[in-house]
Amino acid sequence: MELKLKRPLVFFDLETTGINVASDRIVEVSFLKVMPNGEETVYTKKVNPEVPIPAESSFFHGIYDEDVKDAPNFKAIAVELAAFIADGDLAGYNSNKFDVPMLMEEFLRSGVDFSLEGRAFVDVQNIFHQMEQRTLKAAYKFYCNENLENAHTAEADVRATYAVLKAQLTKYEGAAFEDRHGTVSYPVVNDVAALHEFTNLSKPVDFAGRIVYNEDGLETINFGKHKGKPIIEVFEQEPSYYAWMQNGDFPLYTKKVLENIWIRYKKEKSEHKTKTAAHSIEDKKLAKKEFNQPKEEASQSISLDMLKGLQDKFKK
Repeated sequence: MELKLKRPLVFFDLETTGINVASDRIVEVSFLKVMPNGEETVYTKKVNPEVPIPAESSFFHGIYDEDVKDAPNFKAIAVELAAFIADGDLAGYNSNKFDVPMLMEEFLRSGVDFSLEGRAFVDVQNIFHQMEQRTLKAAYKFYCNENLENAHTAEADVRATYAVLKAQLTKYEGAAFEDRHGTVSYPVVNDVAALHEFTNLSKPVDFAGRIVYNEDGLETINFGKHKGKPIIEVFEQEPSYYAWMQNGDFPLYTKKVLENIWIRYKKEKSEHKTKTAAHSIEDKKLAKKEFNQPKEEASQSISLDMLKGLQDKFKK
């Protein structure tokens, strides 16, 4: 089944020095851009991470220091890569938890303002794990009935991911899914926005999973002592928590998202304070106005009976 696209959908896979989004680096990128008319363009490059590649990582993806010593660093290709992706939506395998935050980390280090706003994110692994729960190699075998050759090379993986998604759309067309609340839906449809909704399980704000949306749509801390608390509530209770996170070992994109929330929080708080002060001034003016109003003549509020009573009391 071919994809129904309203704008480009970019499948991508990253090979890295490790799995720590904040400290590890990319050693290879591969992007497969699928246009609404079905045209496909591939962008694949080795990247010099400018740090040694650990042996365990090289054993996994087959890329060694010698392979990338003459390759450009990420900063050298960042502008070109951002232009290749352009306004495309993003898709991958386990991309929401790893590839998207890793990519954003590298863009931010390079000083390239690549925005995620308004994009859809289709994580093929989440469709698979919710419907079948297996690995990419098993997914390729299961859905495409073929063995995945050259597994864990970036381009082989990204092409396999593309093939698996198309096969999933065919297999699960009209298939029911029951969530943990017992709600039945038919989520695997040929529509990127619907796939985005189905595959973004944790509703991440920063894609690294440190900040997520809760059921009420509020940005919420997803780790540590404040796990489950809305960030605004944490700021109210412990303002120093913002500085602690900004100085901590968190991904740059997490810090950027946190900064945006902090700026919004301070602005709203300042506006509330200004409105409260304005209301207080108006209340004081009103009270003063009422105090200074001329009083009615005492004679107007004293009855004839009261006057007679006073005369009787004080007459000599």
